[in-house]
Amino acid sequence: MTKTERAKKLVAAFPKVYPNAHCELDFKTPLQLLIATILSAQCTDKRVNLVTPALFARYRTAADYAKAPPAELEKAIQSTGFFRAKTKSIRAASAAIEEKHGGKVPRTMAELNALPGVGRKTANVVLGNAFHVNEGIVADTHVVRLSQRHGLPDPSVGSTRI
Repeated sequence: MTKTERAKKLVAAFPKVYPNAHCELDFKTPLQLLIATILSAQCTDKRVNLVTPALFARYRTAADYAKAPPAELEKAIQSTGFFRAKTKSIRAASAAIEEKHGGKVPRTMAELNALPGVGRKTANVVLGNAFHVNEGIVADTHVVRLSQRHGLPDPSVGSTRI
């Protein structure tokens, strides 16, 4: 069986094996998903979901995040790790959303990818789960490992590997 044939069989089987597959990050709006996805770098979804309820209650708009005092935001997200870098990314992306997109999370790969701190993986998570636009595959280290195990091409080739 060729890699292409194997891949087609797996694609057909996945919906049957995982009928309720969904994003594990808790969110209600595209902005919340963007923030949660930024926080998920080098962190578990479970930890992010513990942090975000208070965060989402305090900051409701892109302007709220952009104007948040860095020390305050850092304290709120500290347990997710890399909190200084994540604070910088959240504030900068939110400022760009406010200034360039009227406070609304953009709906295209190019516009999302242009936001500070947002790469293709984050953009694909937001596009696919908030807007139901499937432009790419979100491939983490587990996907790469399983692809190799099943004799499939490396999904990180030509994309960002995490």
